[in-house]
Amino acid sequence: MSNLRKFEEATFDQDVLRAEGPVLVDLYADWCGPCKMMGPVINEIAASYAGRITVGKLDVDADDGIAVRYGVMGIPTLGVFADGKLVDRLVGYPGPSGVREFVERNAKPAGVASARDAVH
Repeated sequence: MSNLRKFEEATFDQDVLRAEGPVLVDLYADWCGPCKMMGPVINEIAASYAGRITVGKLDVDADDGIAVRYGVMGIPTLGVFADGKLVDRLVGYPGPSGVREFVERNAKPAGVASARDAVH
């Protein structure tokens, strides 16, 4: 079972900006070669980082308003959102290890169930 979500413009504010904890958004298009190469890595991250970061994809052809809103000029772009803001981004496909390093620096530490637990 995959923890990979599908994000859409109509529910982006609720699903991403108001989410508890960090959210990784893969902004992609079906025709994009590097996006296709990154797909399996994003699927693996969704499974292995469950509970540490919410992971989802947003098709910029179907929901271009989000790409415009956040100044996405090239794809693939990975955006990390926390506390209602875009806090980090990665443009292009740096290979599996580059994607994992980007996610690791933005995910909640392993073993922290929620932000409230991290404070106490």
